[in-house]
Amino acid sequence: MEENTDQKNFEEEPYNELPEVQPEGTTEELHKTIQLSGMYQNWFLDYASYVILERAVPEILDGFKPVQRRILHAMHDLDDGRYNKVANIIGHTMKYHPHGDASIGDALVQLGQKDLLIDTQGNWGNILTGDNAAAARYIEARLSKFALEVVFNPKTTRWKLSYDGRNREPVALPAKFPLLLAQGVEGIAVGLASKILPHNFNELIDCSIKILQNKDFDLYPDFPTGGLADCSKYNEGLRGGKVRLRAKISQADKKTLVITEIPFGTTTGSLIDSIVAANEKGKIKIRKIDDNTASTVEILIHLMPGVSPDTTIDALFAFTDCEISISPNNCVIQQGKPLFIGVKEILRVSTFNTVELLRAELNIRRLELMENLLFASLEKIFIENRIYHDIEECESWEDVLLTIDKGLEPYKPDFYREIVQEDILRLTEIKIKRISKFNSFKADEYIRNQGDEKAQVEHYLANLTEYAIEYFRNIKRKYGKNRDRKTELRNFDTIEAVMVAAANQKLYVNRIEGFAGTNLKKDEFVCDCSDIDDIIVFREDGTMIVTKVADKVFVGEQVIHIDVFRKNDERTIYNMAYQDGKNGGVYVKRFAVVGVTRDKEYSLTKGTKGSKVLYFTANPNGEAEIIKVALKPRPKLKKPVFDFNFGELAIKGRNSQGNILTKYAVKKISQAEAGVSTLGARDIWYDDSIKRLNTEGRGRLLGAFSGDDKILTIMQSGQYRLYNFDISNHFDEDLLIIEKFNPKKPVTAVYFHAEKEFYYLKRFQVEPTDRKTDFIGEEADSKLIHVTTDWLPRFLIIFDEKINNRVIDDEEVVASEFIDVKSHKAKGKRLTTHSIKKLRMLEPLPYQPEEPEITETAAEDSEQPEEKPLELPSHLNKPAIDDDAVQMTLEF
Repeated sequence: MEENTDQKNFEEEPYNELPEVQPEGTTEELHKTIQLSGMYQNWFLDYASYVILERAVPEILDGFKPVQRRILHAMHDLDDGRYNKVANIIGHTMKYHPHGDASIGDALVQLGQKDLLIDTQGNWGNILTGDNAAAARYIEARLSKFALEVVFNPKTTRWKLSYDGRNREPVALPAKFPLLLAQGVEGIAVGLASKILPHNFNELIDCSIKILQNKDFDLYPDFPTGGLADCSKYNEGLRGGKVRLRAKISQADKKTLVITEIPFGTTTGSLIDSIVAANEKGKIKIRKIDDNTASTVEILIHLMPGVSPDTTIDALFAFTDCEISISPNNCVIQQGKPLFIGVKEILRVSTFNTVELLRAELNIRRLELMENLLFASLEKIFIENRIYHDIEECESWEDVLLTIDKGLEPYKPDFYREIVQEDILRLTEIKIKRISKFNSFKADEYIRNQGDEKAQVEHYLANLTEYAIEYFRNIKRKYGKNRDRKTELRNFDTIEAVMVAAANQKLYVNRIEGFAGTNLKKDEFVCDCSDIDDIIVFREDGTMIVTKVADKVFVGEQVIHIDVFRKNDERTIYNMAYQDGKNGGVYVKRFAVVGVTRDKEYSLTKGTKGSKVLYFTANPNGEAEIIKVALKPRPKLKKPVFDFNFGELAIKGRNSQGNILTKYAVKKISQAEAGVSTLGARDIWYDDSIKRLNTEGRGRLLGAFSGDDKILTIMQSGQYRLYNFDISNHFDEDLLIIEKFNPKKPVTAVYFHAEKEFYYLKRFQVEPTDRKTDFIGEEADSKLIHVTTDWLPRFLIIFDEKINNRVIDDEEVVASEFIDVKSHKAKGKRLTTHSIKKLRMLEPLPYQPEEPEITETAAEDSEQPEEKPLELPSHLNKPAIDDDAVQMTLEF
């Protein structure tokens, strides 16, 4: 605040102050005024800068927010190898951190739960269940060996005074590891936020080595809760990126699903709550949920009778927290300023910072070794040349120092630096006991060892990149065990909610009045549906509309067909016959409705006023029936009744006018014979990246499927299972083989029998069943080695010379010659009694399927007769009604 004393100062101020107004009836001195606008601008910016730099956003070099850095520094002060009470650590940290014990305690628990820098003891909570840690007085912690080796080095640390000036704290810890990416961080500041996802320990090391080798690399998150992750839109963690996470769900049996891993950021409690909420809304149908989570996640979902497990899994992803999205936002502090930067660049900065820290440590060690060599040489000269005898006659301390300096004069050129008074003082501090027991050989050996180490350090400095690579490899060897990737990377398919929503409503229709909805319970029942479905309605006047399911909605009078609409459904084919206008000809058409605009009316006829649908069927698998057409009587009508096969019509779009059936008036059209599908077999592909079936040509073609065709799957667990070709199927994570099932084709397996402790080979036929079937026995430790569906597989046995105590030639085994095809329950045949070093699968032998013999008579019968042109009915040979109809004449 400033005192405004004259008008001139008022006019020159950048932020105008109002002139003082003297109150009436008083002559008191002027009051002080406050610049509110200036105060807001300056103080708010100071506050925002403080929160960004000193609280919420991590430093790029060591990867810590200030509170985390101060906690680790305080723990290093207290470290004596034993555990310390967390309450004591919090109190010690308050010397450096001015924001109270609550924030310190929460940050310390979060660091401990990451299981990297802190060894914990006691109840530290559970990231899976969301349970909180015990009170600070009950739990203990200490720095891990990894932290002591990687994070701390007082010799290379830059220091600053703490907030009260009483203590020193590090500006940034000399961390020689990308801790920022290993642990991840989340913080909300003023005007910006930081959300950096955690990454895998070993993958970070591998990528750092690739950086030093000038190789390209990819880096994706890895979460401590496991689960599945789609990082196709990760965008290196920058703003605008997105990571989709899913729980790992498997099928225990037809009525039970098991969740064994959950998405990062959720807990078992929040996940179960979202499932219960979806069930209450009718999106899914479950009977109950059991939570058996302890050290690992186990949530059992019991399904209602008749509910598909595969559809329920998709519904869980669509309507619950079994699938969530995380939007990363990499924001760090670099040189005192916030910076948005990708994970690759963060890792590069960290890697090169590690190299510079290693260089600094080597230079410091080199100087220490040079000092050790200098003093060891001075000590040897001082004792062996008996310089200490020359100081006996000195009368003053200055004379003593001058005498020693004079005795060292001939050797000074051999030293790397000038001999200073501190060096001479150290010589005077040598005890008589050490002089009397001085061993020249040991002194030479010490000098030699120090010289060798100095040469090695100089070699490392000259080859710093190779030294840094070996440093990272050594860290991986020492601390990388049991740090494998927990989150499986996978591309997710897009789940349409309407395709997996549970049918929690019933659809009714009043065909005459033209109303449809879920509340018309007194009218005609149509089908079960969900509250997010669309319905498709066909009317007698040849129009069609698609609208949303509602309690009651007007869909048009004279409804001839209503059903739930499935977008992009190319399998459902509609067969229709309609009369063009009141007196026009009759047309037939087959069409599919793939995509429409909701609530828009479409005409399926030529659009002539008075058109009317005479016959209509909806066929879910493209069936084409035969209809009987009865014409109205009239003179000279030769054939009043005839049949027509819809299978002779091509399937076109809904806008096609159709082909002319007859120009005469029709009395009645009825179905004469049920039809069969004209769509043929359906090509099915398997996309390994998402482990799902599809019909869009992604992945590997399994074959053409129709009817009761099955898919054979064989798992690493030693089980097989048959599936139908529904694209909603989910498959096991340990899937080894997936192919179209051929009941004549045997399966060949080599497995280790745990009880007998020998390798067995077996061949068996797959028994048709939709249940998982074990084919290697029920022993827990039995292990599947190789499995194949080749007709004539071969294997190479390589024997272990050391265990067998003799050389045994490698043996080739042809499975078909070794053992016959038997039941899957058979144990099989033991491969050998000798110890096996390795079993290798070779290329299978060529196989030619047996062709049935064809007799001469059969061959003659199989000859196809010459095709004759199809004779049209007489009423179709007559002229069409108009030119447009001529263009649409039926083609056979």
